Formats: sequence, C-alpha cells, structure tokens
Amino acid sequence: MTSLLQHARRAFVWPYPTQGFESFNFGGQQYFGVSSGGVSTQDREPPPAGFAQMVDGPFRSNAIVFACEQKRISVFSEARFLWRGFNQGRPGKLFSTAELDILESPWDRGTTSDLLAEILVMADIGGNGYVARTQEQPDRLRVLRPDWVTIVMGDSSGRPVQSAAQLDAEIIGFIYDPKDSRTEPEALLASEVAHFIPPGLRDPLARFRGMSWLTPIIREVQADQAATMHKLSFFENGATPQMVVSFDAAVTEDQFKAFVMKMDESHKGWQNAYKTLYLGGGATPTVVGKDLQQLDFSATQGKGETRIAAASGVHPVLVPVSEGMQGSSLNAGNYGAARRSTADTTFRPLWRNLCGSLAAIIPPPSGAELWYDEANIPFLREDAEAAAKIVQIQAETITKLVREGYTPESASAAVMAQDLSQLEHTGLVSVQLQPPGLLAAAPALPKPAALPVGVSSNGGGS
Repeated sequence: MTSLLQHARRAFVWPYPTQGFESFNFGGQQYFGVSSGGVSTQDREPPPAGFAQMVDGPFRSNAIVFACEQKRISVFSEARFLWRGFNQGRPGKLFSTAELDILESPWDRGTTSDLLAEILVMADIGGNGYVARTQEQPDRLRVLRPDWVTIVMGDSSGRPVQSAAQLDAEIIGFIYDPKDSRTEPEALLASEVAHFIPPGLRDPLARFRGMSWLTPIIREVQADQAATMHKLSFFENGATPQMVVSFDAAVTEDQFKAFVMKMDESHKGWQNAYKTLYLGGGATPTVVGKDLQQLDFSATQGKGETRIAAASGVHPVLVPVSEGMQGSSLNAGNYGAARRSTADTTFRPLWRNLCGSLAAIIPPPSGAELWYDEANIPFLREDAEAAAKIVQIQAETITKLVREGYTPESASAAVMAQDLSQLEHTGLVSVQLQPPGLLAAAPALPKPAALPVGVSSNGGGS
C-alpha cells in the first residue's frame, strides 16, 4: 500500500490539463483517481458536487446560515489540545509534549484557533475536513479544500477493490487535485491525511464520505431567501399592498403607458411609501395582495430560521434568531439549559471526533490519546463550576464511606463507577475504626489513691 502511492508520487506522469488524475498502473494493477461526477466508482470515492455553490449560496448569501456557522466556529475554535493518559482503562491526567507544538503553530503565523476554524468551515460546508501532514513537510499542516480531494480505496492487503461496496474496502490514500492547468495532482498516503467528518454527518450513500449539515435544509434556506426577497420587494415597491389598476375602455395605449410611468415615478419604492394615491378619470385601483402583518410575516420567517438553527446543532436562543428571543427563552435557567444542551450534543462530540481524526497524523504516546482542554473555553465556564461541585460531592461521599469502614480504594472505585457493589469493608466500625467489642474488653484503669486530709491536688495546704 505504501509503495503504491509513493510510486505514484515519484514516477507517475500526471495528465494535463483539467482531466485530473484518471488512473495509473503499478505492479500490474490499475488504480483510479479523480474523474467527473460524484458517484463512487470501483476504487475511488470522488467528493460530492456543489461545494462552490454551497459557499456562494447558503454560506455567503443567507444571514441565518452565516450566523449559525459563526457561532459554531467561535466556540469550536477556542479548544486547545493535550494528551490524556489512561489509568486502568479510565481517563487520567492531561499532559503535553513537544509533539503537540505543531497544533499550536500549524503553519507560518497560524494558530490552533485558525486551524480549528478552517477545518470546521470545510467540514460543515463540504461535509469533509482534510488536514495533510506530508513527509516532505512534517512541521506544517495544510487544510485541503474538500471538493479537490478524492478518496482512494483498497482491500486489507493494499490491492484495488472492484467496488466501493466491497466488504473489506478501506482508505489507502487520497488524491489532491485542484483541477486546473497550473497545479499537478498529488497522491497522499492515508497516514499523511486526517479525515474529519462531523458526528452524524456521514453520507449514507457513500462509503467513507461525509455530508454537509446544509444539505437537508436547502429548501429551508431557499424559503428564507424568498421571504427576505419578498420583504425587500415589499419596501422597494412602496411598502403597500399589491394593486391592480383597471382603466376605462376609452383610455388609449399611449395614455396607459404615460399613466404607468407617472405612477411608478411617484409611488414605486420605499422612499415613496405612504404617499396619497391620486387617480384620474377612468382608473380604478383594486387591492389584490396582503401586507406583511396580514401575512404574519414574522412568524412565517421565524419558523424557518428556527429549523435552520436546529440543523446546525446550535440552539435558537444562542444564535440568536427571532423565535429564540421571545418569551421565557432568555430567562437565566432556560438560557443555561440551551447552552449546556448545545455543548453536550454538538461541541463536545465535534471535539472528540476531531481528536480521533487528528491522531492519524499526530500519533499519541503509548497509553494516551489526543484530547481537548475545556479549562479555558468561555462557553463551558458554567459547566466547569458544575463539574467542580460534582467532584466535591464525590469527595465527601468517599470520605463518609471510608469513615464507615470501607477501604479507600473500593470507595473511590465505587463512587467513580457509580456502582456500590464494588465496595469492600475492612471489618472495622465507628469513626475510630476499632474492632467490635474492643472498648468493652479493655481493662478498667486503677482509681487514684486518696489524698491525705488537708492536702489539695495542687500540692498546697487546705
């Protein structure tokens, strides 16, 4: 497998200009790369089509989608990376080594925050986040545009598969191809690329490819865009209901055109709103439309905004959208619940998944895993306070159990696992942990001798 892609990188003459990496032969086998279309064919899985359209459409043109994505980026990019050790199979201490420096400075003048923001944008819009760390530049990370990356598949022995549906198909490499006449496509080993797919967004119709969270809500975004354009048109055309103006049969065509031109000049556009409409003889206005209040416009558009926020995994209260700013949503308890729900169901799974993905290009030390540090993430600050209270309660429980005669080791294990069956008793009871009956069996102490008459206990006379 390794020799295959190394050979492709060193010896293959890449085709030009825009057809991309089609195929090459190695060891008597034919391997396929990029071609047009988004359907998995034989041993390649091309990127899904429409990345540029997603960027130009929902991301750049829709305020609600942009607000949701900005909220995701602002929280996600606050994390920092550490190693997390294991203690008897349970998470242990966090620590750092020099191997993590590349995540602090992934490229020249780049930061961890830059890296996380770019990965998330690519994964959210394109469904896949690719981070390359090549053998030629091991001290630099590169975030790849997802529509320029094709997944190459093989079986467990590195041979090409006959179909993407083959049971033992796995990723053996990637082909990076910008599909222009100036950049040669490049083959990358599987160990040189971290492939990040946000949890729950793997494309059901693909073997290894992800799916954008925008894909299921394209129609919602279109509806929101249409509602915004309807509002704009409403103000551009006078902020008044739509009208039909009928004329007497005696009105000539020239008179009609002159009347239309004059009416548009004096009444069309938001700057002419609320002017009194004067009509000459033979013209009769009829209202055929509804104003925004009659359409219940705020509620109509607000429902769509909420559905877009729900698809993004960010609670509407946090974005915020119109429905999230109403009623009791902004009460302290409700806001806190919305924040905790978003942290637990969206951001923590995202961080965990990314740590697992980056481990492909930043291998962890033995007995440890790549993890994220929650300590300095403002969004999770209240969670840190709640976690501290939980630790305090656990410590008090362990102390009480030890005082009642249970071994410290079993008390700690039982509390951490929330399983009282792990408790082991020492056989000692009471606060002093004396064996039962010990005090009753102890010999009585002799009474002090009586002092002579007239002598006090302090040695003086009476």
